[in-house]
Amino acid sequence: MLQIDTWKRVLIWAVCVIGLLMALPNAFYTRVEQSNDAKAAIELGVDTPEMQAEAGQWPNWLPSSLVNLGLDLRGGAHLLAEVQVGDVYESRMDAMWPEIRDALRDERGTVGTIRRQDSAPDEIRVRISQPEGMSRALEVVRGLARQVQTLTGVGATDIEARAEGDTIIVRLSEAEQLASDDRTVRQSLEIIRRRIDEVGTREPTIQRQGTDRILIQVPGIGSAGELKEIIGTTAQLTFNPVVSRGTNPDAVAGVGEKVVPSIDEDGVYYTLDAAPVVTGEELVDAQPAFDQNGRPAVNFRFNTSGARKFGDYTLENIGAPFAIVLDDEVISAPVIQSHIPGGSGIITGNFTVEESTNLAVLLRAGALPAGLEFLEERTIGPELGQDSIDAGKVATIVAFVAVLFFMALSYGLFGVFANIALILNVGLLFGLLSMIGATLTLPGIAGIVLTVGMAVDANVLIFERIREELKSAKGPARAIELGYEKALSAILDANVTTFITAVILFAMGSGPVRGFAITLGLGILTSVFTAIFVTRLMIVMWFERRRPKTIEV
Repeated sequence: MLQIDTWKRVLIWAVCVIGLLMALPNAFYTRVEQSNDAKAAIELGVDTPEMQAEAGQWPNWLPSSLVNLGLDLRGGAHLLAEVQVGDVYESRMDAMWPEIRDALRDERGTVGTIRRQDSAPDEIRVRISQPEGMSRALEVVRGLARQVQTLTGVGATDIEARAEGDTIIVRLSEAEQLASDDRTVRQSLEIIRRRIDEVGTREPTIQRQGTDRILIQVPGIGSAGELKEIIGTTAQLTFNPVVSRGTNPDAVAGVGEKVVPSIDEDGVYYTLDAAPVVTGEELVDAQPAFDQNGRPAVNFRFNTSGARKFGDYTLENIGAPFAIVLDDEVISAPVIQSHIPGGSGIITGNFTVEESTNLAVLLRAGALPAGLEFLEERTIGPELGQDSIDAGKVATIVAFVAVLFFMALSYGLFGVFANIALILNVGLLFGLLSMIGATLTLPGIAGIVLTVGMAVDANVLIFERIREELKSAKGPARAIELGYEKALSAILDANVTTFITAVILFAMGSGPVRGFAITLGLGILTSVFTAIFVTRLMIVMWFERRRPKTIEV
């Protein structure tokens, strides 16, 4: 006899209701998207009446997850960037100089006085006053070398030192340069990903191309210039000792020093020690805040290593100015009033709330290790995306209506039940896509159209089986029960094999192929659920109410 337990009925309808609720925000896409963006901005500190009004466009008690639209549907920005890997060599040399200097000072009796000379960005030249001690000097410098931590650089060291008269020339080894290039591109890739994700864009495509190039595609960005503003800012934060302060932009800096302008003070230039005490790489957190005067600022906190160096320097240099430098501009140069333990502080300046929020985002994401040269940039207009959406809508509606018409014509009332299940199936599919934050692309729409066609396959197998059982003089209840039981194995076999194909496409493919695989795979799950459980429940509820002596399928 046909029988479905009450708890099963409640569970089936509950799944349908939850799925439709999760899909509901997509029917009000623009309103929900604006509300979500406003809420994200408020969480980052941009709390204005306009933002509050936009955030209130969608109730908090309703789901707000959306199906993300891909670049081909929504439009957006496309960039191809080349990482300037050579920029890292100069910073590596500058960071290595204090270590080399201290090691050679310990050998002063043998090598005499030491002085750094002007050199190419990727090397350090050190002149010693006693050339007869050159062999010892080379031995000391080479003793600072470390093993290259890559499989291709096994047995190689990171630096090479050679003598040229009374001068020691230190360079990165070829193995270390290759390892550094790879690390630089990987780090740039990750930092770009974190920056783009933090500012609220949706489902970017960020991929490495070749040895030193990165492809960046972001849906929903108005222009390539807007995207470049987000990722093109280096945001290299350093804390440098101040040598002097003046108004001459052409002041001659000594070896190991640099002259940088002040952001807040027009016409003021600082001469700084080029070797920073602490860098932004040692930051673990940065948050927008306000200073004691209520002006926007940024709170920061260092890791253990940075906190120790920051604390030691402030302890030993009370009364001396200390420059906070962002991208070679001094944003603040306070005088150290007291020892600052704990590794936390505040960056003040003439910031707006938005500027302090953006600075905190960039600092949290980290500094780009090298500059980017944009080789290709273009903006994909939303009108192209709208054309694709309209074409996809037409294809989906045509397929949907054709299937509904065929099922109603072929199976009568049972076909109507299958049509209701098909509508629920599409709703559940969009609910699942919203729940997992999937991206819908044009191939994804093709997957939905294919799902609509496949969704009724299971019902066709069941209804045909019920017809056969009715021909063998079975009663209506028994025919329906046997129809579902005997068709189940065929339904599972057909859908499991297709689902395996979708999984392989997802695992092995990329981009549009994965978009197609996601909608196809989830569509199989929802279609099997609606065919086996939802249509059966509707038929059972109808049969219990009408108790027909005969049925027409």
